Amino acid sequence: MRVVVVGQGYVGLPLAIRAAEVGHEVIGYDVDAGRVKSLAAGVSFVEDVSSERIAAAMDRGAYRPSDSARDCGGFDVAVVTVPTPLTDGVPDLRYIEESARTLARYLRPGATVVLESTTYPGTTQELFAPLLEDGSGLTAGTDFHLGYSPERIDPGNPVWGFKETPKVVSGVDAGSLKAVQSFYAELVDTTVPVGSPKEAELAKLLENTFRHVNIALVNEIAMFARHLDIDVWQAIDAASSKPFGFMRFTPGPGVGGHCLPIDPSYLSWRVQRELGQSFRFVELANDINGHMPDYVVRRVTDAFNERRRSVNGSRVLLLGLAYKKNTGDARESPSLRISQLLLDMGAEVRAADPHVVETAAVDSRLTRVELTRQELADADLVVLLTDHDSFDYDLVTEHASLVLDCRRRLSGPTIEVL
Repeated sequence: MRVVVVGQGYVGLPLAIRAAEVGHEVIGYDVDAGRVKSLAAGVSFVEDVSSERIAAAMDRGAYRPSDSARDCGGFDVAVVTVPTPLTDGVPDLRYIEESARTLARYLRPGATVVLESTTYPGTTQELFAPLLEDGSGLTAGTDFHLGYSPERIDPGNPVWGFKETPKVVSGVDAGSLKAVQSFYAELVDTTVPVGSPKEAELAKLLENTFRHVNIALVNEIAMFARHLDIDVWQAIDAASSKPFGFMRFTPGPGVGGHCLPIDPSYLSWRVQRELGQSFRFVELANDINGHMPDYVVRRVTDAFNERRRSVNGSRVLLLGLAYKKNTGDARESPSLRISQLLLDMGAEVRAADPHVVETAAVDSRLTRVELTRQELADADLVVLLTDHDSFDYDLVTEHASLVLDCRRRLSGPTIEVL
């Protein structure tokens, strides 16, 4: 089939390459001309998709990146994987809307359209479908198939990749569900059908809200435990020994990526708008996790104060800019907020992260460096924010005079843990 994947980011690119590998003719459509140019040169920016896989798919003629909407024409299946950010706390669906209007121009009877972008329950049927119908003159469920299948990409996960992760699928009617499930059944090991797009949309938000709330819980406990002179990490280890009724979550400098800082707020916004009620768990989790970068900076300030030093004028080396280890994804990363706060306080801030390539969101005042013996020795304080496996931790403990470890990766007399 001719497949169009709208959006070639961390979600769309793995999907597009997998579809090409199983035999489809795939157009990877993205409005970012720079990204398309890089992909056309066979260069990947996503850890889960090697440059070799992209080059192999293009050599077979199975994959072609494009920033021209005309290349979307003639599709049998189109999948939308565009960003859904928050703007002033309100869901920003303009990329979904633009994608729907573009695809509507090329929509043909019998084709299948799937939305994957994370959004509030009701988006597929109340917003996406009408735009497709108005632009094409066709009717969803009658003339073309329409469904929703939430993305479940976990960047850097060596066990649960795109193929291995069960895929929730849905359709606006029985025929649409069958078409959507049939498409994904070729790409993944397991599909999980649900009754309607609303259940599929809620399932995605439920997954991320669960993680968001539990991370906020351990973050708040970590802050309290320090003042109570309790080793929260030992307590978490002990609780994790229980074989039932407990799931391990660990503290950190904050949450990042698209999922946790943004997705639960979609559900909170929908509840407030439709029911006039507050989703208190989400609001509390947002408050706790959103202020973890401030807490990290307070710990940095405390560390300097205890040594009769000031943040202003000190050199701080940050290890990790990505929000998640072993990935280059810096979207909404707490490391970026921490670097900005320290820079505003007058610190000389340097950062090492071999994975992060796209640096549009990185503060221009921040100096990017490699992790070397000299950088560690010259730093007044090292802050481990993202525990990439590629970092030489023996080098850190040997040459850093003081370390604030936000991931409990290090040990020794010069190490303070979050």
